[in-house]
Amino acid sequence: MELGLRGKVVVITGGASGIGRAAAQAFVREGARVTVLDRDREAAALLAQELDGIEALELDVTAAADVDAAFDAIVEREGRIDVGVNSAGVIRGLNWLHSVPESDWDTTLTVNLKGVWLCMRAELRHMAAERAGVIVNMASAAGLVGGPGVAHYTASKWGVLGLTKSAALEYASLGIRVNAVAPGTVDTPMGDGFAIERQSDPFADAVVRQPHPLGIARPEQIADAILYLAGDCSSFATGATLVVDGGFSAQ
Repeated sequence: MELGLRGKVVVITGGASGIGRAAAQAFVREGARVTVLDRDREAAALLAQELDGIEALELDVTAAADVDAAFDAIVEREGRIDVGVNSAGVIRGLNWLHSVPESDWDTTLTVNLKGVWLCMRAELRHMAAERAGVIVNMASAAGLVGGPGVAHYTASKWGVLGLTKSAALEYASLGIRVNAVAPGTVDTPMGDGFAIERQSDPFADAVVRQPHPLGIARPEQIADAILYLAGDCSSFATGATLVVDGGFSAQ
């Protein structure tokens, strides 16, 4: 299936590991020109060394000036941004809501929500000038349902869906599409950290903690969904959320 991604300029935040890394590899296979942005400079540089067609830049998505400078530099080098994939994210703490430390709340919302907003703002500024572009935001099945012990993470992902829908409506007339992917549990380094925290999970028996009907996803399976939304096959989709959660939210 031809996705129409050959030669496209793609920027992926959180692209040095997990879903972002898998997406970067998939876009390169489709012939795209990929820039990976990640706060882990060494991991991003290593990925760029492994694959032709990838550039790497260090970026903290919560630093507004740095975000603007990074996207400006990409446009100066590449001439435009065709696809923005906002996949940088964190999960902090498993706890009763009344026991969540303020620092966990602040970190989670700042990275997962403010970080997406800052990157969308930079992407849309350049895309609006070209009157073209596609944005794919990384949401979560936690953005579709509630989840005990992760209220701060859930709130951040519901926020991502709100940003996605609002931006889709604002920029449709400019030919810009904005969609989201909502994965369930994925075999990634972030997922491994979550598994460690579950050893002291007060809600270990909750449905959300149990294996999904199709098990745990591979990052490549989520990357496939990202490519679909970024490519020509989804040309009439905007403001949508593609749920790839192994049947979790169907329960």
